[in-house]
Amino acid sequence: MSDAAPKLTFFSKSQTVCPVCEAGFFREELLSGGGRLIAGELTEELHRTYEPSKKFGDVQPLVYAVTVCPSCCYAAYAQDFAAVEAEAVAKLQERTEKRKEQARLLFTDLNFSEYRRLEEGAAGYFLAIACYEHFGKHFSPTFKRGLSALRAAWLLSALHRKHFGENYDYLAGLFYRKARFFYMLAVELAQNGGEPLDSSVHLGPDLDKNYGFEGFLYLTGLLEFRYGPRKDRERRIHSLEIARRIVAKLFGTGRASKSRPSAILDKSRELYDQMTQEMKKLQGEG
Repeated sequence: MSDAAPKLTFFSKSQTVCPVCEAGFFREELLSGGGRLIAGELTEELHRTYEPSKKFGDVQPLVYAVTVCPSCCYAAYAQDFAAVEAEAVAKLQERTEKRKEQARLLFTDLNFSEYRRLEEGAAGYFLAIACYEHFGKHFSPTFKRGLSALRAAWLLSALHRKHFGENYDYLAGLFYRKARFFYMLAVELAQNGGEPLDSSVHLGPDLDKNYGFEGFLYLTGLLEFRYGPRKDRERRIHSLEIARRIVAKLFGTGRASKSRPSAILDKSRELYDQMTQEMKKLQGEG
């Protein structure tokens, strides 16, 4: 780790106790201010990019958003980490070795006791996907698995830019497709009451701004458009029809509001038009 790293983050003075294995550890936190974060563009995926600073280099706040136990690799977002239910704890205990083994397949030299790199950041989201499988529905675990997959894809894409040629782009693609699956499933569960998505859930998708349920719907449509089925023409048309219906809900009134910001409206209209054009082309080939 570089000399600047201790000035970029700090380890909390209070110890966190893992509810799964009862090991104690100190959580790494990102310091704010001092030119550490220089906001850049907002991507089509509502991902906030940051410009590298001369003093701290490339900073990725998402690296620190998941709490990971260094001993058993139990991982969850900070608000859920200690709140996990007893039933889930038993299942998480049973799968400890499998979790560690799977994480090692992704990266061979992970260390969650030291300063985190992009590798630990991406692996933390991978572990969160595995752990949220066992959480109760009131935690909105399906959505959080999708959010974790999307953020893992972002960090793996950053690793690809840093270490070109090491197949991180392939891994990023896998996690984008996982995100697409979980986002679509979360929409279905939210509609039928199987899993709530209330205002207490940070829908993000990034850390700097919560785009709420509207951002969630937009991203669901975008992920389906980009990573939905393509090999079969009829399946592709059906996929686009579903995605268009989801996105169309966002600009039905045509007016921006606090919950429906103009950035979401504009991006949704552009996405809807792209999907419509592709559908017309596919239907014309029939």
